[in-house]
Amino acid sequence: MATDNSVVTGLSGRYARALYELADDSKQLDAVAEDLRGLLTALTESDDMRRLVNSPVLSREEQGKAMAAILDAMKASELTQRAIGLIAQQRRLFVLDDVISDYLRLLAAHRGETTAEVTSARELKSDELEKLRGTLKEIVGRDVAVETKVDPGLLGGLVVRIGSRMLDSSIRTKLERLELAMKGAG
Repeated sequence: MATDNSVVTGLSGRYARALYELADDSKQLDAVAEDLRGLLTALTESDDMRRLVNSPVLSREEQGKAMAAILDAMKASELTQRAIGLIAQQRRLFVLDDVISDYLRLLAAHRGETTAEVTSARELKSDELEKLRGTLKEIVGRDVAVETKVDPGLLGGLVVRIGSRMLDSSIRTKLERLELAMKGAG
């Protein structure tokens, strides 16, 4: 495998690395990535989906059947279905979003890309994403894969994390700084 394994660690990293290696061996890297992006979107947008993966009340079988039905409806690849089924069987669905992020990080490293985690107050449009990718490419000096999350609590602006570097231009943070400055002035 031509990927730096140090980009992922821990429990989620082990699952992501195993899935990545299986997908690489079977030439399904992009298909699995697309399946996982769809799942990540569902996790981000659906309270029911988050409850499903985080519920200690649901049994392994219930979680497994629910995830199988979701993946079947998504027309996910057999490899993705088996991998998520195993994660459900092991009662590890609570790390699913981290497994997905780690898999996408491995894929980006394989392609020579850097991964940027971007959190915005609203869903970014495709032209905004392309402009952001271009700007980040100029800053970093190589291609950038962008993982997006939505946090309405930001009010506006972006929080961009590339590796250990973070740029926070959110309105929430600016308001917090202003509040702190006003307390110091009074």
